[in-house]
Amino acid sequence: MSRIGKKPIPVADGVDVTIDSGSVRVKGKHGELALEPHPSMNVVWDGDAREIRVERPNEQRQSRALHGLTRALIANMVAGVQEPFVRKLEIQGVGYQATLNGKELALQVGFANTIRLPVPENVSCELPSTTQIVVKSCDKHAVGQFAANIRRVRPPEPYKGKGIRYEGEHVRRKAGKAFGS
Repeated sequence: MSRIGKKPIPVADGVDVTIDSGSVRVKGKHGELALEPHPSMNVVWDGDAREIRVERPNEQRQSRALHGLTRALIANMVAGVQEPFVRKLEIQGVGYQATLNGKELALQVGFANTIRLPVPENVSCELPSTTQIVVKSCDKHAVGQFAANIRRVRPPEPYKGKGIRYEGEHVRRKAGKAFGS
C-alpha cells in the first residue's frame, strides 16, 4: 500500500511558505497559491530543513486518504510556483482554427457559430499557430480543467479524427461503411 502522505515535500530556495490558521500559502516566481486542508490534517513547515510535512491524527481509512491527498495537493502547489504546468492541445480538421481576443478564446470547429471561452484569471493561453493551443498556469487543477473545457467543445471523432485533442493523444480510428463486395 502506498504511503505518499509520509514523504516530506522539499521546498526550493526561491519559494516562500506560510502556514497560519489552517491555511497553507506558497509563493514563488510564477505565482502564489493557497490551500485550506481538511481540519483534521496537520501541516508542519520545517524552515531549517526547508520541507513541509503532513501529519494525520489516526489510522482510520478517511484520515489515510486525506493524508495522501493533502500531501499531493501541496506538492503540486510547490512544483507549480517553481515551474508552471503546461497542457498542449491540437485542432484537426479542414477549416478548424482558434483565435485569441484578449482574455477570450474563440474556436471555429465546424459549428455555425464561433464558440467563445473566457480564459480564467490565473491561466494564460497562447496560440503558436491557429491549430495549436498552449494552456499554462501555476495551478495544476486550473490548467487541466480549462484544457478539458476546450477539448469538450469538439472531442475527436473516430472516423476522420477531426476535433480537438491533447498533444500526443491517440484516437482509435474506425473503418467507415464498406460499399459493395
